Amino acid sequence: MSSIEKIKKLRQKTGVSIMECKKALKEAGDDIEKAKEILRKRGIIFAQKKAEKTTEEGIIESYIHSNGRIGVLIDLRCETDFVARSEEFRKLAHELCLQIAATSPQEKNSFLSEPWIRDESKTVKDLISEYIAKLGENIVVKRFVRYEI
Repeated sequence: MSSIEKIKKLRQKTGVSIMECKKALKEAGDDIEKAKEILRKRGIIFAQKKAEKTTEEGIIESYIHSNGRIGVLIDLRCETDFVARSEEFRKLAHELCLQIAATSPQEKNSFLSEPWIRDESKTVKDLISEYIAKLGENIVVKRFVRYEI
């Protein structure tokens, strides 16, 4: 596989910019899995730097389970309206609603530290950090509520 194909594949898997993918692949000796880990670690560092930015924009996302007996509302915040309207941000909000519906967390801190239902090697906080790196803005779960009959 050529370097360009590896960069494209890494970008497709991570959603990170082409330049960052190229740097990570070079650092990882063209090993895609090592490059993914490098990008994940950089994403965490990037998220920590962004944590101080204010989050005045965002969306309210909802989810109603197919049985009609569980519902979730989440207030997910970001820095700009541009990101709030993006498909990736909406995708994250939906994933977080599914997580809340499945695990019934009692409060925000325990929610952020629980394993993500789609990949238990990551926490919910790790998932949000990946989206912070991908979208380039701070993202905060402001509040959520889960209803169940």
